[in-house]
Formats: sequence, C-alpha cells, structure tokens
Amino acid sequence: MQKKVNGVEVAVGAFFNGNKFIYPVNVNFEHKRLFPGNIGPSTGEMGTTMFWSMPNKIFNSTLKKLEEKLAEEKYVGYIDINCIVNGNGIYPLEFTTRFGYPTIFIQQEGINMPMGEFFYRLAKGESFELKTKKGFQIGVRIIMPPYPFDDIPTFELYSKEAVIVFKKKNYEGAHIEDAKLLNGEWVVAGDSGVVLTITGSGLSMKQAQTQVYNRIDNILIPNMYYRTDIGDRWYEDSDKLHVWGYLREL
Repeated sequence: MQKKVNGVEVAVGAFFNGNKFIYPVNVNFEHKRLFPGNIGPSTGEMGTTMFWSMPNKIFNSTLKKLEEKLAEEKYVGYIDINCIVNGNGIYPLEFTTRFGYPTIFIQQEGINMPMGEFFYRLAKGESFELKTKKGFQIGVRIIMPPYPFDDIPTFELYSKEAVIVFKKKNYEGAHIEDAKLLNGEWVVAGDSGVVLTITGSGLSMKQAQTQVYNRIDNILIPNMYYRTDIGDRWYEDSDKLHVWGYLREL
C-alpha cells in the first residue's frame, strides 16, 4: 500500500562527467499506458516527450543535491529521477542510473554533436556544454503482439519474423529495437514485440508531433500498433508546471 499523489509526472535527468553535471539537463515525460487517452494496462513505455534546459527548479531541487556524492563516487554517465509534482512539492518515484530505453534514442534526436565524441569527452571527465537542438523531441514506440505481455505462442503466431517495410528508403528517426536483418530484409526478432522507436523534433511540440508521425506513416509492419497521442498531454502539463515554477531556469 502507498499513498497516491495527484499532479504531473515529470522526470529530469543529466549526464555526469565524474566531477559535475554537464548542461543542459533533460526534462522528459513518459507515456506508460498502452492506449491513446492514457488508458489500458501499464507498459514498459509507449513514448516520451522531452526538451533540454539549463538548470531549473526541479533539477536544483533533486539531482543537483546529489552532485557532491556523485563526484565522490566518480560516477560517469546518465542519471534521471522521475517524480510527481504539484503545488505542494516534489514527490520522487525512482532513479535511473543508466541509459533509459527508448530515452537515449530520443535524446540522440536532440543532440547536435557526434555521440561518440560526446561520450568520449564525458568519459574523460571534460567540462563542456552539450550541444542540443532548441524545441522538443518525441519518441513513439512501434510494437506488436504480445506487448506488453509475455506470451511466446502469440508472438510466434502473429509477429515472429514479420517484415518491416519502409515505403520510402528514408530511415531518419528510426531506431531498431527487437529486429534483425534476414536475407536482406529487416524483420521482427526477439519475443517481446518491441520493434522500433521512431523519433522526431521541432521548435514546438506540435511540429515535433508532425515530424514523428509523418515518419511513422512511412513504416508498414503487419499487426503493428502505437499510440497516436504522444505529446498531447504537454499542453496541460506545461501550464501547471509553469504556474508552479518548476521549469523556471535558475
């Protein structure tokens, strides 16, 4: 049993170079429920929206307080804290001290420098500013039966080695998850039903939505499904977060 707190679910994360945080930080919003409208069973994740920001209230109230301890431990990598926030305060839910999936794919959409160079400089302990796009990034997971359930017979019947077709040979924003090359074609692999994450970006959330869903329209897989409303929640959530002051840069 646990208490339920009503508010906005939001996460803030940042990369740490062994000594201090690298800015900007990442503010992201997961969409766990299976169906549009945020209904249905919880899943590993159906999609995420995010943007990059210089240190703000939610970061300074949570992760920033760990900087001294992380430096003491010589931690190198990404760390993220997911919270429920409202007008009364911040209620942490969980830490992620690794790359989140599909978070890292969506972050890659917004990072304006080679990932190899970025990770090399991070691992060396360099102090630098991460070059990122302005605006917003969105990731939408393309899934198939039996996701989000464990049901291998269903996977083998409906999804195993289904062909992934790109109508036009444009792979921008397409990130492979459980898929493999077989006889020159991309096909579904594994048994989880998590096939692709498609990402997009834009100066506004609406532009990011347009790009990501246009990219999804280029993909054809039998029995595939995905949420069509990733990003819609931003308009209400952002109003609340701004009123409460959590996104204000400090």
